[in-house]
Amino acid sequence: MRPADRLFQIVQLIRGRRLTTARWLAERLELSERTIYRDIAQLQAQGVPIEGEAGVGYRLGRGFDLPPLMFTLEEARALATAVQLAQQWLDPELAASSEAALSRVRSVLPVDVRERTRTLHVVFPPSGLSDSVRSSMQLLRQASQTKHKVRVEYRDAAETRSERVLRPLALFYWGKVWTLTAWCEGRQAFRNFRLDRIETLKSLDERFEHEEGKSLDDFMALEECAAGSR
Repeated sequence: MRPADRLFQIVQLIRGRRLTTARWLAERLELSERTIYRDIAQLQAQGVPIEGEAGVGYRLGRGFDLPPLMFTLEEARALATAVQLAQQWLDPELAASSEAALSRVRSVLPVDVRERTRTLHVVFPPSGLSDSVRSSMQLLRQASQTKHKVRVEYRDAAETRSERVLRPLALFYWGKVWTLTAWCEGRQAFRNFRLDRIETLKSLDERFEHEEGKSLDDFMALEECAAGSR
């Protein structure tokens, strides 16, 4: 890798994170920490406002930006392929936004590279989510972001139906299946629900606040504890 390319990548990696350590950069770029320290010192000497210090971490100062990113042909093809694949497994809003993001990327590419990203020789047969699951996914994602409770009618694996009021916490993708992790107000416990088994779904006006023991972090801590005991 050319030194100029390496410096550019360091800036990009620091810009994409709140705080970046030299060790993380060294592992990511397969370099020594000594090389990272030297490169950061060189960038700072050139006027790039990298804040921080060795042993603590680095971040870019406010207001700093770079010219539009340029991509190699294979990088652009990888982005186009990922977007087309992901669109089958995202809700309508995210799918549309991913296509818009790809259009922005293509707009800064040289014409020849832009046209060659449209010929991927990779085919994605229609096999994604059903319209009902995509609709549920979008509503649950939005409710999770705005902290609105939802009411669902759910059909479990034994075909037993129940009505629940939930605090939607996060959506998990398991390969062709999406699940919702939520705090169930009726059971007063965390529960997981397959989106394709949700019969009806309604976002409620009632919102929920952070409560100890009922958050996504609490759920993940329980999962880690359970995994460690197996």
